[in-house]
Amino acid sequence: MIQSMTGYGKAETTLEAGKITVEIRSLNGKNADISIKTQLLPKDKELYVRQTIAQKLQRGNIDFFITFEANAAETAKEINKDLVMAYYRQIMDINGRIGQEFPGTGNADAAHLLGSIIRFPDVIDNSKKQEIINEENWAQVLACIEEALDKICEYRHAEGKSLYADVTAKVKNILDFIPQIETYEKERVAAIKEKLMSRLSELAVAADQNRLEQEMIYYLEKLDINEEKVRLRQHCRYFMETIDNDPYPGKKLGFIAQEMGREINTTGSKANHSDIQKIVVRMKDELEKIKEQSLNIL
Repeated sequence: MIQSMTGYGKAETTLEAGKITVEIRSLNGKNADISIKTQLLPKDKELYVRQTIAQKLQRGNIDFFITFEANAAETAKEINKDLVMAYYRQIMDINGRIGQEFPGTGNADAAHLLGSIIRFPDVIDNSKKQEIINEENWAQVLACIEEALDKICEYRHAEGKSLYADVTAKVKNILDFIPQIETYEKERVAAIKEKLMSRLSELAVAADQNRLEQEMIYYLEKLDINEEKVRLRQHCRYFMETIDNDPYPGKKLGFIAQEMGREINTTGSKANHSDIQKIVVRMKDELEKIKEQSLNIL
């Protein structure tokens, strides 16, 4: 069964430091255009992740996200204890000197003092950065990535079923229009003959009947649409064979749809019949929808 290039997959895993969430989104594209939108993935793992995504998803505009939600303990910022003690000793030393020079004035409450010191510059250490994804937890993160890929593939398969039903129904509609065209063929030929004979009578000239018949046959052959109908039926059959048997038929279906369009357009240009022209317009409408949908088939 065919797959859509539109899809979404999400998976989560819990590490020691917090929760990792992997999300993958894809839209239709000519090739595998993969955008990794995270700073958490180590640079030495990026190429492998790209290859894994490309191998699994084949084609599409693909966005890859990793987000991290830290545990409460991990979100607590580190206090520079050495710096706090250095500030505390200095302040207590100053406090003692004030008490000596001005008896009764030197008084420092330790808790209040520490609360003030915490607000000093550089006491809260923001320099320490933990490597969220490392060699120890890489296997777990990779399993999470593969789970997200499996889920987006499930999504693509589900979308593919809808695409298949829609596209194949429209191909069947085009095939069903061909016998409708054939019902007007005798009428069309008779109308063309009548039009030519009427024009000839208006000219009021004597015509060589043998030459007239030859020219009539030549003209009608130029307007004959039998070959177009045969080729259109062949293209429709080839479309169905491809969509049923090729694992990734999207690009090929687009090419086949172009060939179908050529035969439909030629039929319209040769028609010379209003009812056939109406059927051709309906064929073109179905074909445009097929082309649009084919762009999203993997």
